[in-house]
Amino acid sequence: MAAASLTSISLHSSASSALGLASKQCQHNNHTCCWLTERSVRSSSTTTRQRLSSRGLKIRSAATKQVKSPAEEEWKTKREVLLQSKVRSVDVKEALRLQKENKFVILDVRPEAEFKEAHPPGAINVQIYRLIKEWTAWDIARRAAFAFFGIFAGTEENPEFIQSVESQLDKKAKIIVACAAGGTMRPTQNLPEGQQSRSLIAAYLLVLNGYTNVFHLEGGLYAWFKEGLPAVSEEEEEE
Repeated sequence: MAAASLTSISLHSSASSALGLASKQCQHNNHTCCWLTERSVRSSSTTTRQRLSSRGLKIRSAATKQVKSPAEEEWKTKREVLLQSKVRSVDVKEALRLQKENKFVILDVRPEAEFKEAHPPGAINVQIYRLIKEWTAWDIARRAAFAFFGIFAGTEENPEFIQSVESQLDKKAKIIVACAAGGTMRPTQNLPEGQQSRSLIAAYLLVLNGYTNVFHLEGGLYAWFKEGLPAVSEEEEEE
């Protein structure tokens, strides 16, 4: 009997059982793949491809890998770059002092809706993740991938993040990047490499794109509000 062949496909129907295919799910590059083992034909067979295509199955090369975006790099890699670039973490009280006395700008990377509810006075909002609008199989897989990384479900990278920042802040601007939770680069017993967050991912992207005065708000805006530091809503700023 010919050796079993392995073909990577994207499922668009439940016709795999009719073809005698054994399937299993696996995770690859943060995306869900479905690997089907065809017991009776070789992957190079034109007939096999025609049969799969006729039943709503889209053939995709198993060797093809989607390139990771910078934001999807391993946290260890991002952390090393942040430390080498001397990105400093500050607590909320020091952040407030830097904002008042040294003209630091707080860059709030939370979703726009959260920013509108409450944010530090003078903060700028550029969301690093935006809501995924589509519900295709690919978008559902991305929702699951981001949730795995601790980033709230149902989002995707904002492709205009850097462009939006550059339209408001030059490369020498003094920036304190803030999100809800904050994350940390400090090692702990349970987290020897700290813990990434949206603000740390944003700081990483800023550093990669030439920003030289990037700070990070440890404890996030949750700590800011908990300490009772100044906060405004969008409605209050418009009055």
